[in-house]
Amino acid sequence: MTSKPISLFGITPMAQRFDRIISDPARMNGQPCIRGMRLTVRRVVAAVALYPDRAEIKREYPELDDEDIRQALDYAAESVEDQIITLGAA
Repeated sequence: MTSKPISLFGITPMAQRFDRIISDPARMNGQPCIRGMRLTVRRVVAAVALYPDRAEIKREYPELDDEDIRQALDYAAESVEDQIITLGAA
């Protein structure tokens, strides 16, 4: 019998959700990179902001595929901490 990963509330554990994102202290100063390439998650997210059309992104970065882009965006979203900020009265 094979075991399935445990997930809470239908959320897949991070290690499995980001199987294409690798952080290696010896590469790119430990920045998270796509599949061990010298292409950081930050650069992919910036490319998505610059080129809203995926075809343009793929022309600029032909080594990327849709799953690379999806995981980069998901990783970036996961890295931003949700906060509730209480504003004082003016």
